[in-house]
Amino acid sequence: MWLQPTQRTKLDESDDGLFYSFPRFVTHVDEFFIQQLTDLYRERLKPSTRIFDMMSSWVSHLPEEITFEHVEGHGMNAEELARNPRLDHYFVQNLNQQQLLPLPDQSFDAVLNAVSVQYLQFAEAVFAEIYRILKPGGICIVSFSNRMFYEKAIQAWRDSSESERVELVKRYFAAVPGFSEPEVIARASSIPSFLQMLGIPGGDPFYAVIAQRQA
Repeated sequence: MWLQPTQRTKLDESDDGLFYSFPRFVTHVDEFFIQQLTDLYRERLKPSTRIFDMMSSWVSHLPEEITFEHVEGHGMNAEELARNPRLDHYFVQNLNQQQLLPLPDQSFDAVLNAVSVQYLQFAEAVFAEIYRILKPGGICIVSFSNRMFYEKAIQAWRDSSESERVELVKRYFAAVPGFSEPEVIARASSIPSFLQMLGIPGGDPFYAVIAQRQA
């Protein structure tokens, strides 16, 4: 375990179940980020495959035109998950309390985690589970920006720069033997600089770290 106990701590150490007990039917990133993520899914995910949408909510950002064999959802709020039209089935589980997933070995072609990895206190164990449930050759796509529920993100994430957060996710993959060398996609917002000079803030940057189960 290469994260120190203090690096796994959160400013708000209260039960995560209480924090997520009421639904938030909002998007936590801007349209630029969402479009980048949907385009990435369109490029990397194949029709008629099995998808696990980990730490999901009421929207999955999957391309509307692609039909999958099965989309399994996981999250912390049942109301949000029930509203998600892309999920064929879902379950609620606090991964900071229980990392083992109630899913069979080698049962998914892709695992997705969008704008949520910053909340995992025991990410190495969760990534080991991602590896276990992926089929050989299966892909994991972890995407994030610079937004977060600050009080619920772990210290290692809060105290890091954006580039250091990319390296942290790469280390999560590297902690599990059998993942490929992670691929990184990093894109700045398309907000023109002259608009930012006029006081219009830049949009959310887009980061994705991608790896495959090799065997």
